Amino acid sequence: MTGKELRIFFQEHLVPSRLYKIGGRHNHRICMEKTENGWDVFFSEHKNRIGLMHFGDEASACQAMKDELRKLMELMYGVTWAGMRA
Repeated sequence: MTGKELRIFFQEHLVPSRLYKIGGRHNHRICMEKTENGWDVFFSEHKNRIGLMHFGDEASACQAMKDELRKLMELMYGVTWAGMRA
């Protein structure tokens, strides 16, 4: 999965865009950012990277971000796409 495919998945599953940022950083969002050595997934808070996870490839980073957003959606809204094939 690529970042573009992940963005489409989130749109199809009605994930509010205010919860995430793909391809950069935005305060109070789960972010996925390309680095020199791979991809990082983290929660951005006042220039801090909280819960930083580093991945060597984009597909692994996308899967981690998808998992984190699924947990957040379930916690905040009581909905999830767990068990759905996507």
